[in-house]
Amino acid sequence: MTVSPLLPAQTHTGAVTLRVRDLPRLSEFYSTLLGLTPMAASDQSTPDQVTLGAHGTPLLHLEGDPSLPTAPVSRPGLYHTAFLLPTRADLGRWLRHAAGLGLRLGTGDHLVSEAIYLNDPEGNGIEVYRDRNRDAWTWQDGQVQMDTKAVDVEDLLAAAGDTVFEGAPAGTAVGHVHLKVGNAAQAAQFYAQTLGLDVVADMGSAAFLSWGGYHHHIGLNEWHSRGQGAPSTPAAGLGGVEILTPDLSSLRTHLTGRPDVQDGGDALTLHDPWGNRVTVRQQAQA
Repeated sequence: MTVSPLLPAQTHTGAVTLRVRDLPRLSEFYSTLLGLTPMAASDQSTPDQVTLGAHGTPLLHLEGDPSLPTAPVSRPGLYHTAFLLPTRADLGRWLRHAAGLGLRLGTGDHLVSEAIYLNDPEGNGIEVYRDRNRDAWTWQDGQVQMDTKAVDVEDLLAAAGDTVFEGAPAGTAVGHVHLKVGNAAQAAQFYAQTLGLDVVADMGSAAFLSWGGYHHHIGLNEWHSRGQGAPSTPAAGLGGVEILTPDLSSLRTHLTGRPDVQDGGDALTLHDPWGNRVTVRQQAQA
């Protein structure tokens, strides 16, 4: 018997919400770093919120509250937001730009992708990456093969030639979100059973899940937060993750009757066992 998936293969990550202590500073930082532009900035009724995006697509919602405490590294929440650039040349151009800002950067060649890592001024993790073509990915027994090696930075910069970064290119997206949880195995089970994700890489203390055969839309790890439960008080950091899908009907049926699910008509919102808010939103069909 064929079981219908809870969400279509085209489902993917949408915008990330961050609760920040210094809204002007963080808004300027992400605009400068990634070339994002304000889409829905503050007005008189919401002076503490800014939405940044690229080419009409919202990618980051910033909610300012200077009274929020800084979260300890052991608190479940955001490990990093991963911004996906369309091409290797785009990543090379961006890397030259980021290096020119004097930021501390790390790298990771994950076989399926090449990535650059850094933190924002409030400690929120950021990944900026490009995917290798899917035909270059290796799968074995339903698991995608990933690793962490050093990126060939000189070759990556060479891919950009003499061109310069002029803002987020068309097609820039939030490719995936990586979360800190108290138990990676339990979290993988929750996301698989609740949202129909496939576990495509199980590394024990970390798990990677996706829809439609992607290398991962959701990453989960317990490296700093093992054994932690859902926080009982608010803090700066992750406010929520958005998932975009062309069809919400099967998931709505699957979650009917659960008291922890809020149904907003075009969106379903729930929290994982570590307090991370996830909103699955149906996109209007063109």
